[in-house]
Amino acid sequence: MRRSLVGLATLMVVGAASAQSSVTLFGVIDMAVSGYKNQSVTPSGLAVDVSKTALSSSGYTTSRLGFRGTEDLGGGFAASFWLEAGMSPDTGSGAATGGGIAFNRRSTVSLSSGLGEIRLGRDYTPTYWNDAVFDPFGNLGVGGSLIYTASGGAALGVPGSGFQSNPNYIRASNSIGYLLPPNLGGIYGQFLYALNEKTNYDPGGLTPPGVAAVVANPALATADNARAGRYIGGRLGYMSGPLDTAVAFARSTIASNFFVGTTTNLDIWSIGASYDFGMVKLFGEYSNNKQDVNFATNTFNPVGTTKPGANGALLGFSIPVGASLIRASWSEVRYNNLPVGVFASQPEADQFAIGYVYNLSKRSALYASASYLDNKNGAALAVGGAPGFYTATAPGGVGNAVPNKSMGYDLGFRHIF
Repeated sequence: MRRSLVGLATLMVVGAASAQSSVTLFGVIDMAVSGYKNQSVTPSGLAVDVSKTALSSSGYTTSRLGFRGTEDLGGGFAASFWLEAGMSPDTGSGAATGGGIAFNRRSTVSLSSGLGEIRLGRDYTPTYWNDAVFDPFGNLGVGGSLIYTASGGAALGVPGSGFQSNPNYIRASNSIGYLLPPNLGGIYGQFLYALNEKTNYDPGGLTPPGVAAVVANPALATADNARAGRYIGGRLGYMSGPLDTAVAFARSTIASNFFVGTTTNLDIWSIGASYDFGMVKLFGEYSNNKQDVNFATNTFNPVGTTKPGANGALLGFSIPVGASLIRASWSEVRYNNLPVGVFASQPEADQFAIGYVYNLSKRSALYASASYLDNKNGAALAVGGAPGFYTATAPGGVGNAVPNKSMGYDLGFRHIF
């Protein structure tokens, strides 16, 4: 009898715990046949095309596999976790690992209450959300906006500009985040600080390989990047009925070199909005990126240095028609303050994208997207997934080929589970 009572009590405890906790397996498989063509032009006017056809992934929704769960702690408190891995279904491997699955998209644990949520781990940066939410293509496939393309790897967008890519553009590891509670009358927000977890030395002259070694051999004065990887930023928005608008800002430390006394920061801010009229939903965004090199020895940049920047803009719409969705966008990026000796005119690029989605159900959809991108004055941006431009000297030509146009299409199928 006693054993029966103990067993019954155990079942009651397990049942209560199960009622207060939940774990969900979720995922997306998105595959498409995609075609790309990049065109360069030599000084003599010869066009050189680089093209590719591929079975791609994530043209409409990013392919992923994830686990998430929540436990009710009582008193309005809850603990939760989120583990999400990117996938490449065309090869069956992890999207960013080339092999096994890694929770590289999001890996967080959090504690929430009526005062908001504290979240720790690898998470999306606040400044990325504006670029994703206010783009009708969600930064995916060949239709992803130029703001996303340029911000995700500006060094690739304009060779010779001095731009360095931002490792914390989409996500930041080792982050501490805070999210406002959802009961503020439509006001929402996210604030995030990412630790760089680098080793610092005091006195700084002891930073390996050490000042004495560098004086003896200046070639050893390579960038130590002791401050690189830090990120601090936030996003504040308002959503009410059909209106959604938000402003985002951040400073991301992308490089540092103790031996020459420099720290390179990328300052970001953007504002975006969408409005759903029912028959059509409009999107718009303006983005500004500026790279700044701070010098420890003085407050003025030495002669010849610049603060390269890039301004981006997007206008788009989506139109629901029964089970279908028509999408289109125009986006532009204009670079500024680039070295005059390298660029006769400041580089810029424009892109037009159009897409069609047919929803077979709430979870399955067929889609098609196409885009056309035009580079000017040394810009070298390409549609998502496209191969690199040909920039060498063509046979019989004089001078290197210059990136000109980029085109692409996606024809795909998406299933959510």
